[in-house]
Amino acid sequence: MTSFAYRVRPDGAARLEPTQAISEHCEFIWVHLASKDDETKAWLRDAAKVPDYIVESLTATETRPRCDQIGEGAYLNLRGRSTTTMTMSDPLASVRIWAVAGRVISVARLPLTAIERVIASVETGTIRDPGDLIAEFAAAITVDLDPEVADLGDALDDCEADLDANRIFQLRREVTKVRVKSIGYRRFLSPQRAAIEKLAALPIAWLEDEDRMHLSAAADRAARMAEELESIRERSALMHEALTDLRAEQIDQRSLIISVVAMIFLPLTFLTGLLGMNVQGIPYADQPWAFDGVVWVCTGIAAAISAYFFTRHWFR
Repeated sequence: MTSFAYRVRPDGAARLEPTQAISEHCEFIWVHLASKDDETKAWLRDAAKVPDYIVESLTATETRPRCDQIGEGAYLNLRGRSTTTMTMSDPLASVRIWAVAGRVISVARLPLTAIERVIASVETGTIRDPGDLIAEFAAAITVDLDPEVADLGDALDDCEADLDANRIFQLRREVTKVRVKSIGYRRFLSPQRAAIEKLAALPIAWLEDEDRMHLSAAADRAARMAEELESIRERSALMHEALTDLRAEQIDQRSLIISVVAMIFLPLTFLTGLLGMNVQGIPYADQPWAFDGVVWVCTGIAAAISAYFFTRHWFR
């Protein structure tokens, strides 16, 4: 998504270029920049007249959700889903917002899926001031994340329901993916909840009571998702332990079978080795039934040993 801006007046909202919007005199201006390069820094500093320390916060490379009051303005950093493919360790894209009375500037390097909902609200006239826009950002991001968190829980439910010794390796891979993704989401959702709660409590004149109520609802939704992600992480760890135990039991069972087979053939090996010595004096060596007799004796010994292990319930 490219950079854009909106001019909001009582008669409606109009989409403009950022440079054109920044020179407008109206009730509310929203400028969204889809980049964080040197050109963006220069525009923020020279055209938008944003203080240097705010420019650095808006264009920083590594960020986490936070909220700070600076004079009569507020800086807010939020994380939401992106339309581009993200890494497992960093699954959410950031949007940085600087808001003062009558003007909001947002910066995002990657396109957010929630931005379309915010744009739709601006164009339909729902958003009239900075408080409305920030509350809509917080609500749109948390609502967009809610199904993702629910899907992680459903995926883990399916793994628990399909627990099977024949699918250990496949289930382990699926559980690991769910656990890594939940940790990545929770890494940002916990501080995001704190940032939204802090914003709702700031003594800023342009933040109305209704805006604070919507921010509190978004913070509550973020808190619920963070708790759900913590539950998913703990359940994933337990599921991984269960799969490890199941694999260990499987190995023990196979080792037991190998041991029993070795116990059956140990006396047979001794007997056939003893009778197979190339020396004089082996009993019944010249008898025609000697081979059949040895076979039947070995069969009887094997059957007796097998019966012993079965009666001792070694194969349960």
